Amino acid sequence: MKRTTIYLDPELEVLLKLEMHRQKRPMAELVREAVEAYVTRERRNAPPGAGAFSSGRADTADRADEVLAATGFGTPPAPRRKRRK
Repeated sequence: MKRTTIYLDPELEVLLKLEMHRQKRPMAELVREAVEAYVTRERRNAPPGAGAFSSGRADTADRADEVLAATGFGTPPAPRRKRRK
């Protein structure tokens, strides 16, 4: 576990301490349980656009050089011709 610091309003701290004594459980355990309940209470949707461009392939990262070469990415551009006046 990672140690962290939180700041509570005095009234909330009193309520938390009362609950700690009532349940005979450590404050840290109550806080962890409350935070977990809060962050898992509803299913989170993926960010907008996630998966919109899915290629259906799972090995794209392994084939990155091949994929980039097929698009011409990274190849130097052809020299430009000088314009005639």
